[in-house]
Amino acid sequence: MGFLDKILNRKDEPVNTYEEFWKWFSKEAKNFNRVIKSKERVLEDFINPMSEKLNELGNQYYILVGMLDEYTVDLVISAEGFVKGVVFVEELINSAPVIDGWQFTALKPALDIRDVNISMDGYEFVSTKINFYSNDNPDYPDEIDITVTHDDLTEENKNIIVNGLYLYLDNYLGELDFINKVDQLTVKTPAEAERDLIPIHKLKDFLNWRMKEFVEKYEEVKYDNEDEMFTLLEASLEDEYPIIAMVNTEALKWESKASHPWIAVLNVKYPGVNENGLPDEEVLNELSKIEDQLLESLKNNDGYIYMGRQTAKNERDIFFACREFRKPSKVFYKAEQEYQDVWEINSRIYKDKYWQTFERFNIAE
Repeated sequence: MGFLDKILNRKDEPVNTYEEFWKWFSKEAKNFNRVIKSKERVLEDFINPMSEKLNELGNQYYILVGMLDEYTVDLVISAEGFVKGVVFVEELINSAPVIDGWQFTALKPALDIRDVNISMDGYEFVSTKINFYSNDNPDYPDEIDITVTHDDLTEENKNIIVNGLYLYLDNYLGELDFINKVDQLTVKTPAEAERDLIPIHKLKDFLNWRMKEFVEKYEEVKYDNEDEMFTLLEASLEDEYPIIAMVNTEALKWESKASHPWIAVLNVKYPGVNENGLPDEEVLNELSKIEDQLLESLKNNDGYIYMGRQTAKNERDIFFACREFRKPSKVFYKAEQEYQDVWEINSRIYKDKYWQTFERFNIAE
């Protein structure tokens, strides 16, 4: 066993904070630098120990690494498009110390289109093969909906081409801009295109223009909850289990929904005490505590609209419409960690500018 193996196989204390992670990393930085520079045993001696330590922090982190120049390693930590993970990646990198021979980057940066050349399963993802056009829907004027085409797309290779295009756009636009600026994405063959194709190198300018319009339209918009009213809805599912929902009726009538484009949902699975799938009084009180904690952290005046809750079949969903996704990611993660030993609890955060999530309640005028 070599010197590096001895270093990497010693038992380290688990890391629980960003500070502890970077303290551990600083001790190994010179050895890791040599591994990356040599291009030998990168998986065994860098990726694996790094992944293990990152997993101890409790969030999803993905590693991209290469040489920036002869002496400096470029380490990119990515969330791989998972919205909930963005804030934790940013916090981790923002807390990084200055370490000689290293550059740290949060999320995949945007690249010059001439530098984005990806090969996957025998297919090339380059600008000469990829085009796009915008799908404009008068019912959803603020939605940025694009169709992307690839010259080699067929029904047989669709999964490969779609995955490759997402990877291409992630690198071309940059991870954060891809998340923020593209609302809907469809992939088609050039023959299926319903509008004139636009070269993909013009996509950045198009998205920047659309986002500028969007920001100018909504940056001063605030939700007034003074006359807020909630409606209690009761129904039966197809299997005859009851479903009860309490919905923010007034918010669903609001004309500026797109100003709060992110829907955050906390899902809690509770014990099946009652045969009808509804919580008993004890469980109901505990669920109310969780909901109160969320409401205390995510306030209307700060850009987070409480949309209500839905309860059925031993599950409760708690809904918020949000101006941004970073704080809800942290608040929901805290709730998941606090109650993970008591409940099966998880969350979702996704973009839905016109709140189509709530159309199933069918109560807005």
